[in-house]
Amino acid sequence: MSTCEALLGAAALKSLRKARGWSLADTARALVATARRLGQPLAPSVPSVQRSVARWESTTSPILPSDRYQLRLAHLYARSADGHFSLGPGSDFAELLDALAHLGEAEARIHELRTLLVHTAADDGSGLLALLGPTTRVSMTAALADPALADDTLLHGLRTAVEDVNAQVGSLPFPRLQLLLAPVTESCRRLVAGGVPEPLLPGLRTVATEAYTLAGRLAFETHDDQTSRALYAAATDAAGLLDTTWRRAIVHMSHALVTLHSAPGIDVARGLVEAAVRDARTGDSIRVRARAHALQAEIAARSDAERHAQTSLALAWYDVERDMDGDPAPTSFSADHLRGFEGLCELYVGDAAVAHEVFARSAKALRTPRERVQRIIVSTDQALACIRLEAPERAVDLLHDCVDTAADTGGRVPALRLRQARKALRPWRHERFVADLDDHLIDILGS
Repeated sequence: MSTCEALLGAAALKSLRKARGWSLADTARALVATARRLGQPLAPSVPSVQRSVARWESTTSPILPSDRYQLRLAHLYARSADGHFSLGPGSDFAELLDALAHLGEAEARIHELRTLLVHTAADDGSGLLALLGPTTRVSMTAALADPALADDTLLHGLRTAVEDVNAQVGSLPFPRLQLLLAPVTESCRRLVAGGVPEPLLPGLRTVATEAYTLAGRLAFETHDDQTSRALYAAATDAAGLLDTTWRRAIVHMSHALVTLHSAPGIDVARGLVEAAVRDARTGDSIRVRARAHALQAEIAARSDAERHAQTSLALAWYDVERDMDGDPAPTSFSADHLRGFEGLCELYVGDAAVAHEVFARSAKALRTPRERVQRIIVSTDQALACIRLEAPERAVDLLHDCVDTAADTGGRVPALRLRQARKALRPWRHERFVADLDDHLIDILGS
């Protein structure tokens, strides 16, 4: 961190304080009150806290606020002057995070603060517009009244909000994520139907595609299949107007996965996967192509088509091991994700012992909060492999861990996978370890 960077951070903190009309003493009192509200009262007196504030804003040698003060500052500036949460671009909270970055705070810590406040906004029940930020709200209000007034600021704010919600999958319950995403989805719907300036249309359609796809997945997770289908249809239409066919492939894959678990039979899901493969093969993203081939392999394995499954799996490995420089979707799929599909192929048309080992490696690698739902799915599949290997007690040990995480995320697919695994345990239904699992399922999931 350079001295110049630190001075920029100090100036930003001072600007935030003055924008609220606060003196150093006012800020100190606000921090003390915030700490008290959080149930973590500060031991230092107001004059002592005031001296800390002055050191952060020093014009010669500013210092980075400590972790405990960063937390209080985050809660303080996450609420706008009217008392509502505001976390999006242009908000005081966003300015605070930028200031902390200039003062030398690590990117991981800044991400941690943002995630914490998104959770707080959702838990508080006031997070409906929290992710939009004041600038985006103003732009959105104007554009909804007159679509010709839509601008890049609005698109950036909507895109950031979609990314924020997507990043919380696995950390926040799905109904709360729906509430956070709702204003973005509705705004996209109205703007797409309106008369926004022609140069903005590709960007708007891209944001709309991402918002509708995520909303479709969230509707599925909350058992609203009719709304889910409508949102996926809207996402497909929006993506079809873009030049980037890989985006439509992503829509088809997401739709295929929810269809696989919400509709009888496998034919509809297979049709969506084949459409995804066609789009992915003409698109610019190798990662998306790898994922499409992996999903094609799963569908084939579930259909007992071993040769087709192995061919598609080989294509997926070929894609995922290629040079990814310049890929427009570099984080959309990885070898760790692919191992989960490889395990499924082994489970359905191969060797259960190999499947078990592959699932174990995949679950161990999927450690980020965003991958929690995928990790549960892989672990329940690993438990199925244990059952086929006549190791039911090992399977139950895995399932106990999955039950708790499934309850935290509220994921529909993990719950379905858990029920599938429990059915596979019927030959041991009189054993004590299965009874314990049943008690756990009832206590946590009510089923």
